[in-house]
Amino acid sequence: MNPLLDFTGLPRFAEIKPEHVAPAIEQLLAENRVLIARLLSDSAQPTWQNFVAPMEDANERVSRAWGPVGHLNAVMNSPELREVYNATLPRITQYYAELGQNLALFIKFKALHNSTEFAGLSAARKKIIENELRDFRLGGAELPDAQKARYLQIQERLAELSSRFSDNLLDATNDYTLVIENKDELSGLPDDVLQAAQEAARAADKSGWLFTLKAPSYMPVMQYADNRALREKMYRAYGTRASEFGKPELDNTRLMDEIVKLRGEEAQLLGFANFGELSLASKMANSPQQVVEFMRELAQRARPFAEKDLSELREFARAELGISDPSTEPVLSVVEGLRTGLQSWDVGYASEKLREQRYAFSEQEVKQYFPEDAVLPGMFKLVETLYGLRIEAASAPVWHDDVRFFDIRDDRGQLVGQFYLDLYARNSKRGGAWMDDVITRRRLGPDTPTTRGIQTPVAYLNCNFSAPMGGKPAVFTHDEVITLFHEFGHGLHHLLTEVEDLAVSGINGVEWDAVELPSQFMENFCWEWDVVHGMTRHVATASSEQGPAQRDGSVRESVAAPLQQNKPNASQQIKKDSYSASREGGASDGEKLPRALFDKMLAAKNFQSGLQTLRQIEFSLFDMLMHSNFEAGSDKSILQLLDEVRAEVAVLIPPAFHRFPHSFSHIFAGGYAAGYYSYKWAEVLSADAYSLFEENGVLNPDVGARFRSEILAMGGSRGAMQSFTAFRGREPSIDALLRHNGLLETC
Repeated sequence: MNPLLDFTGLPRFAEIKPEHVAPAIEQLLAENRVLIARLLSDSAQPTWQNFVAPMEDANERVSRAWGPVGHLNAVMNSPELREVYNATLPRITQYYAELGQNLALFIKFKALHNSTEFAGLSAARKKIIENELRDFRLGGAELPDAQKARYLQIQERLAELSSRFSDNLLDATNDYTLVIENKDELSGLPDDVLQAAQEAARAADKSGWLFTLKAPSYMPVMQYADNRALREKMYRAYGTRASEFGKPELDNTRLMDEIVKLRGEEAQLLGFANFGELSLASKMANSPQQVVEFMRELAQRARPFAEKDLSELREFARAELGISDPSTEPVLSVVEGLRTGLQSWDVGYASEKLREQRYAFSEQEVKQYFPEDAVLPGMFKLVETLYGLRIEAASAPVWHDDVRFFDIRDDRGQLVGQFYLDLYARNSKRGGAWMDDVITRRRLGPDTPTTRGIQTPVAYLNCNFSAPMGGKPAVFTHDEVITLFHEFGHGLHHLLTEVEDLAVSGINGVEWDAVELPSQFMENFCWEWDVVHGMTRHVATASSEQGPAQRDGSVRESVAAPLQQNKPNASQQIKKDSYSASREGGASDGEKLPRALFDKMLAAKNFQSGLQTLRQIEFSLFDMLMHSNFEAGSDKSILQLLDEVRAEVAVLIPPAFHRFPHSFSHIFAGGYAAGYYSYKWAEVLSADAYSLFEENGVLNPDVGARFRSEILAMGGSRGAMQSFTAFRGREPSIDALLRHNGLLETC
């Protein structure tokens, strides 16, 4: 059997080959088209059971077959797989575009919406039908035939361009390596970074130290390397990926122009003034102007803090690092006409030195306290405490030896969800971190003692961290811990849903500008002592018997410090379950992260938060303006638009050679086009949601149960604002976000 056509369980990754892809997809699409023709020929009144359910089943099979293909293309990319993926993608795109344009299907859904049955449907099913009616309009179902054909061409071309954008970026990233043979040029780099670079060189049959543009290699150079010329060389290579400065065949410039132009044409075909309006038709925000005003208001609040951050950094670099020499390169910043010798490739390095001086610790020091075999059980125990769950190692077919698999069970031992964990960077894997769905929760049929009639949801969790070395577990920076928590928050949104209808189960049907709420919410716990203390142990205490990544997946042992609530009382007692210290069982309390060091981390939490906030606003404004107030191919280029946005809101201006848009996968190869603002929009929701935990004890299982039932469990079965107000008791306020980011104090 073709493994892509087996829907009885988890994907059979070890058996999936490139030659399986086209036959499986062709068969499923052919079967689905026959089904749709039969449904449309049925003269009976459409009902949920005779009309919606069969289509839901059929489309899920396509998703279940195509999902592993897309996943493998992202995490185990190869020329053979890439070729068949790109060859098959247009067929998938065409099929869904055909569905969205099918006026007869649209009429059937309208008939169901207007039928007597509709009033008796569950809220989730009503929401699905309403979403379908909206999506048919947005999919061009009401367009004349000639415009439908053009719409279909646009969808196919956009899918092709987005895939090429992603491929070009991956290839350009992998194409660059830098070998350093003189260790004196690597002063300042931590020992573990040097060891990884030396092992990379050895693997490439080279001497010395080999560096790449993958995050675990690139970021430490920019943060710790004393060699300014080395930092500049790496910065230039990273900042010009997939641009005209590299191989012509990997240049994303024309792809970006065509993508933006086609999106604008798509929007106008559907009666929208621009793609921004089209994008927001299914989001919480009402209009591009509302988003722009929100971003500009936030920029105005953050700018004084950013200017103070920059002034301090510039003065520190001059006084302590001697970075004030003139440069032939464009200056990094222009603030009130002042010019500075501080360059883009100096910012990470100078910021780390300033952090070390001001707060008397370094990120490298903190990193030693976050070994993987302490972080994972700590994160799992947090989730178990909040939501009454248990997370256990399990087995499943995987695509790489580093991948692990886990079960989530409730307090009765019933299986709630499962997830794969793929933590480490490799050349075949695209950059960044992300969650994706494998299988979505739904009701399959009548309850039975074994299946309960419920399909178990499954998720992929992917990161790009440094792999274990030297027989020790991988160690994470605190920022990487935050990233892991973020992605696990997305995973929980998918896995802890209680909705039983596919189209609004988990993250399905959730407004895109609210989908980051659960992920950003989870980040807050990375700053809580009662959580952080229990998920740390100095890496030097790791057991040699443990193995680098605990291949057996075991992440838990018996006795360690219990979780404590911030505001404990008799009604909020938490059972004395514990975090794991290490499998050796010998890590003492003194080997955990010291409270004094954590206090320094907390003091530095909002270090340069003004600069970081403006950076996110810069990206968000650029995205929305490009999709609402910009014409691709006109006298103004995409880079010139970005320059205008930076002139308005930024205080850090990269050099003229920098090509940020060419690697902006979120909007050119992901789902965030005219939606990147969602990170800040949802951060308002997540910060305000977390404030209820702060008020009642951040580890309060009662509040956790409420968050689970009103936010995570509801999926897309109701509007995100309804879910938020049901949890919080009111609409969101921006105050918690400003407080969390340290943007309320007086400069």
